Amino acid sequence: MISAQHVPFPTRNARGVVTVIVFAALSACSLAPTYERPELSTASMYPTTAAAGASAGLQAPLPLWPDFFGDADLKHLIGRALDNNRDLRIALYRVGEARALYGIQRAEQFPATSAQALGSRARVPADLSLTGQPVISSEYQVTFGVSAWELDLWGRVRNLKEAALQSYFASEEARRAVELTLIAQVANSYLLGRELDERIGLAERTVKTREESLRIARRRYEVGSAGRLDAVQAETLLNQARSELTILLRLRDLNSNALTLLVGEPIAFQARTLTAVEPDFLPAVSPGLPSDLLMNRPDVLAAERRLKAASANIGAARAAFFPRISLTAGVGTASSELNNLFGAGSGVWSLTPSLVQPLFDGGRNRATLELSEARKESAVADYERTVQAAFRDVANALVERQWLGEQVRAQQATLAAQNERARLANLRYRNGAAPYLEVLDAERDRFNVEQALVQTRRALLASGVDLYAALGGASLR
Repeated sequence: MISAQHVPFPTRNARGVVTVIVFAALSACSLAPTYERPELSTASMYPTTAAAGASAGLQAPLPLWPDFFGDADLKHLIGRALDNNRDLRIALYRVGEARALYGIQRAEQFPATSAQALGSRARVPADLSLTGQPVISSEYQVTFGVSAWELDLWGRVRNLKEAALQSYFASEEARRAVELTLIAQVANSYLLGRELDERIGLAERTVKTREESLRIARRRYEVGSAGRLDAVQAETLLNQARSELTILLRLRDLNSNALTLLVGEPIAFQARTLTAVEPDFLPAVSPGLPSDLLMNRPDVLAAERRLKAASANIGAARAAFFPRISLTAGVGTASSELNNLFGAGSGVWSLTPSLVQPLFDGGRNRATLELSEARKESAVADYERTVQAAFRDVANALVERQWLGEQVRAQQATLAAQNERARLANLRYRNGAAPYLEVLDAERDRFNVEQALVQTRRALLASGVDLYAALGGASLR
């Protein structure tokens, strides 16, 4: 804060100078490079036959996640996860941090004003007084002033504010990316749980069937109509089914623990088969064109925001080479008598512009500019990599949906054939036309095909979830 000077209030010329300075500060130029979105080397359409037809037009707006997922239990889990997941909370707090940093940097554009009131009394002894007599002096003042406000003629402060703003936007997009990833993780973990429930059900039925087969084989051995080898082979087949059942139970418990972590609170699990949730689990989604990802994927948008922030920082680094002009000013009233503080003729003001021109800094400004330029090039590469990864994610999800659908149909036909093979093998064995080893092989192959079919059906549904997430999803927040 400046000290009061006993001079008249600002003249018209002084007020004009202040007006010109303020106008110049508000109309500052910018030395930041003009932003241009990097050219991308991705294809104009996704590289699959099915996707090429689907990508011929614009992508329809993606539905919100409550409309996309049809299963009520899954929607409840996703809702709880969005409320409780700690990774999402951390991302939310980082958004608040970036917003506060932007607010701090934005405030640098405006003059920091303050008011000050002070009073003082002092006694000067006679031997120090010019009059040879003791002197008691008083001073009272009230001032309102601006301290060291930088006139942003070269856009340094404005570019720093723009960089902070883009970083804030990037953090918000990063939060959306965490949210979208969380939704996909909960959905895929839920599907895996339903797959394991169905596979466990198949394994339990298989164990019961093989227990009955073992009983029959032992009885045939006891009455002499079959050898002991048949009973041993039946027991081996039963033990294999029991072993597979224990593996599936272990995997289900591990998946339950993972889902509990994602949801962020203890949850009650109800056994449901994949068949129960499969119908209308996911609606059809059109992938549109690869260029749509630039506007939909939150991680792509976050990378572009970071690139814009890096460009703005270059402008701030360039401005450091030019003179920095700041203004300190104050206006108020002062008097040696408290009762005359606001009287006529007590006004004071001061105006103190300062200019600092860098001359020698050991290369600091040059190194800062080079650092900003290097970070921008890194941000360009990061943006291009993010776009390419997004393109790959969508292409992979489309490939999965196309070929997993074909695989499901092939495995369904295989299972039908294995069922018939197992029936005929049992019939031949009971009629004495085939050894029990033939039944063993048929039963084992049928069980493996049943398990693989459930896994493929779950993978097909998961590919729809992955496609939704790869396209950018749609959040309620």
